Amino acid sequence: MIGDLIGKPGRLAVEQILQELRHDRGIDFVTANGENVAGGMGLTPSTADAILASGVDVITSGNHIWDKREIYPYLDANDRVLRPHNYGTHEVPGRGFGVYEALDGSQLAVINLQGRTFMQPIENPFTDADALLDESSSPEPLPPIRLVDFHCELTSEKNALGLHLDGRVSVVVGTHTHVVTGDERILPGGTAYQTDLGMTGPVWSVIGFAPRTVLPRFINALPTRFEVGEGPVVFNALQVDIDPATGRALAMERIQRLVEV
Repeated sequence: MIGDLIGKPGRLAVEQILQELRHDRGIDFVTANGENVAGGMGLTPSTADAILASGVDVITSGNHIWDKREIYPYLDANDRVLRPHNYGTHEVPGRGFGVYEALDGSQLAVINLQGRTFMQPIENPFTDADALLDESSSPEPLPPIRLVDFHCELTSEKNALGLHLDGRVSVVVGTHTHVVTGDERILPGGTAYQTDLGMTGPVWSVIGFAPRTVLPRFINALPTRFEVGEGPVVFNALQVDIDPATGRALAMERIQRLVEV
């Protein structure tokens, strides 16, 4: 599971190293958060196609998925790009989860959720996940392997969802803050957890954006237009080994690479 891709540099880094990484590590399935690929904000059909062609199986997202209007019909047409499930279904394009087949033939579910604290007041991600995972209300229960991307501001909210879903999903990882956390662990119920995957974007930047376009906001509060940073890219991801029969995480490892693009 790869952290937020930032602009063209993040996309190019994935295109450069992902196929080799998949081969060397025997990786069967890859997700990447792609909501910041198109100029740093949003996703377009062409950038989504490029990410999927690079070896990513499913693109997850968050609040910025709506920034480029041209992605709306694409979300309805392509089930390999997800938006947060707890936006609901009433006049909302796309889907918030899907069931897919990994390279080894295993069936797995990917679920995309979004937090609410300091973000849009959408449906509750905790009760939304409960309803999605309630096998008594579903004609076809989700397969045992279940990956959750929780796009969220607060570390505490991410931590709470991880514990809330422990034992019911295989992985809960946070995205959105673009800063990798070193708290990866397997929870008591067998769920792999990390508060934030971090970004895949320019390393000499402010969370992926050129410092000259960000610093004025902190120095004198002047409004500025953010621009994606330049230079070497830090690639952040988490590899999780999962028992396909039980869905329990067996091992996990943070992956970090510096990529010249």
